[in-house]
Amino acid sequence: MQYRLGVLGGMGPQATNTFYQFVIDRTDARTDQDHVNALILSDSGMPDRTGAILGGGEAREAVFARLLADARLLEGAGCTCIAVPCNTSHFFLDRVQEQIGIPILHMIRETARLLASQGLKRPGILATDGTIQTGLYQKEFSAVGIQAVAPSPAAQKLAMSLIYDDVKAGRDGDPQKFAAVHEDLLAQGCDCGVLACTELSVFADKHHLPHFYTDAMAVLAQRAVEACHRPLRHIFIK
Repeated sequence: MQYRLGVLGGMGPQATNTFYQFVIDRTDARTDQDHVNALILSDSGMPDRTGAILGGGEAREAVFARLLADARLLEGAGCTCIAVPCNTSHFFLDRVQEQIGIPILHMIRETARLLASQGLKRPGILATDGTIQTGLYQKEFSAVGIQAVAPSPAAQKLAMSLIYDDVKAGRDGDPQKFAAVHEDLLAQGCDCGVLACTELSVFADKHHLPHFYTDAMAVLAQRAVEACHRPLRHIFIK
């Protein structure tokens, strides 16, 4: 069987680029042919997911319809599974999955399973307002016995500024903003943190972060290599 990864990206483009690099880094390849066969769709025209979720109604339906059209395009092109390197878009993905015949690798559920296997109980979730307010991580983590913690309102404002004003705007990101959010999670008794926005994965790729953090996009990248039956360079996660 010819396995092919479909990457439904562009949300944002730099995060998609970083995700593909994560896939390359995690593949034990010595020739071009050893790498994951992938088709990357960078739909940078996708409406803002946070705005659509919080706006509701037609805004939500427009994002769902576009995600579904993109997923069908990847399926029609012979992809055998789909990875979506955008946490907020996972609000729509169960509905999309019902309409297509190939599996969508679910970044949030895979991250929840990983933390549960490590015995972690109180992760702080660094994400967009849309991801936080819809409880995407809270729901999936609760299902495996984990209590997800959101930043305080002031810290969440800093996290959103880091995501939108810095990384999405093409900047490396302000480490002082991240440090303030980190201190907030520690003050709330978190035993770990989750980078639950792919722009924060981009930030982490440029700045050294403590082992306190699990990068959900890195979890997704390893699962993508496994789903395409390619050998892992070494096992980052179990």
